[in-house]
Amino acid sequence: MAERGVDLLIVDQREHRAYFSGFSSTAAMYQALLIPLDQEPIAVIRGLDSPSFSEASRFSDFVAFSDNENPIKVAAETIKSRGFGASSIGVERDSHILTVNRALEFESLLPDAKFVDFSRVMWEMRLVKSPLELACLTVAAEICDRAAAAAFEVAQVGVNEREVFAAMTSEAWRSGADNAQVGVMSSGPRSGTLHSSLGDRTLAEGDIVHLEPVPHFRGYTSRLMRPKSIGAPTDEQIRTAETMIRIQDEQFRTMRPGVNAKDVDHVVREGMLEAGLRDSYANITGYTLGLKSPPRTSDFTRVFLADSDWKLEQNQVFHMYTSARGMAFSETIVVTPEGGTRLTKMDRRLFC
Repeated sequence: MAERGVDLLIVDQREHRAYFSGFSSTAAMYQALLIPLDQEPIAVIRGLDSPSFSEASRFSDFVAFSDNENPIKVAAETIKSRGFGASSIGVERDSHILTVNRALEFESLLPDAKFVDFSRVMWEMRLVKSPLELACLTVAAEICDRAAAAAFEVAQVGVNEREVFAAMTSEAWRSGADNAQVGVMSSGPRSGTLHSSLGDRTLAEGDIVHLEPVPHFRGYTSRLMRPKSIGAPTDEQIRTAETMIRIQDEQFRTMRPGVNAKDVDHVVREGMLEAGLRDSYANITGYTLGLKSPPRTSDFTRVFLADSDWKLEQNQVFHMYTSARGMAFSETIVVTPEGGTRLTKMDRRLFC
């Protein structure tokens, strides 16, 4: 803030409010954290949420609005009453919550203020994880392992996809997940569709079941992808899975501090193409993990592409994945001096 000449910062992106205050609310109504350069933050919150804020937040100063009030107007009036009406105010122009209409309304209600773009700053600040964040991600990874194992145990011939999904979800909740949508699954002809919606198939001999648990623990998400063959897999499927795992394991070994992201990406992208497992490779091979909340489903602050020109840092955490021929493998990986270390520990194989 000092470097950018910002006297007051309006933080309204849900993940950033949770990261700095400890309190996460829904996005049904606008809420914000007002952070002065040299004073304690002031939260502008829905009155209905004030007990939860007092319970969860490390800050105590807040202004609550009722449901019949305009939260943008309340935030603007709070800014003026605290002496910042004519100040330099930072705004997250890359916030999913600060819509164009809301930004224009702030400018009309604070005509004497100077608005400064504060995009990307907090996304970047959150890239390197603290020991406590790593602990949360480790618990989330353990939930991934247990949820996938429970789902695979149920996934048999004659079982409906929804029973498999229910097994994965219920095990995640029992193990401590704190989010409602805790996974993705597909099977048969749709097993290669990584972002498919839940279907209603009955599993049959020869199907591949794709699982991706995405549990959150204290708001932090880890992820894992595994395939299971219903019945004995073919020799080609076994060879494909083994080749994918070998290529990806090589990628993990390169994930050390100071290594360029495009070099990490190259291992999987070119390895899969050279092995003939894919005709083209348009998607990324990994992306940021950490504190996550809707409306986003994934954090692409850092991604692995062929032209990604940034360097890895110790204790960054990523979801690294690859897929081919209806199967996908992925891990939650933390960057260490020895290379990428798996937080997810499930066996790396085609289950059957």
